[in-house]
Amino acid sequence: MKYLKQFFLIIVISFFGELLHWVIPLPIPASIYGIILLFTALVTGLVPLAAVKETGKFLVEIMPVMFIPAAVGLVDSWPLLRESWLPYLLVTFVTTVAVMGVTGLVTQAVIRAGKEKHHD
Repeated sequence: MKYLKQFFLIIVISFFGELLHWVIPLPIPASIYGIILLFTALVTGLVPLAAVKETGKFLVEIMPVMFIPAAVGLVDSWPLLRESWLPYLLVTFVTTVAVMGVTGLVTQAVIRAGKEKHHD
């Protein structure tokens, strides 16, 4: 029952992300609004971490399975992609490296800030 409550809470927050996407005319996916709402609720303490921890961990563990439909879609679209596969591959590689680099820098900054806050 605990998992159902946690999953329901995540779904409700995702629904509010959908509502924000519908109300705010920006080209931002509804899932991003939902993530921002959940993050804000966790940081402010409105939603305690224990209220979503186990289900969040489960969802992260099964995340690779969620990429299967996208991969199947790419295979299904191969006739359209065949002529321009190199640009797609280059863009994918460059953006992946950029995201990894920025993520590493942000992580280092957060760790440093946490250490400085801990020493003060």
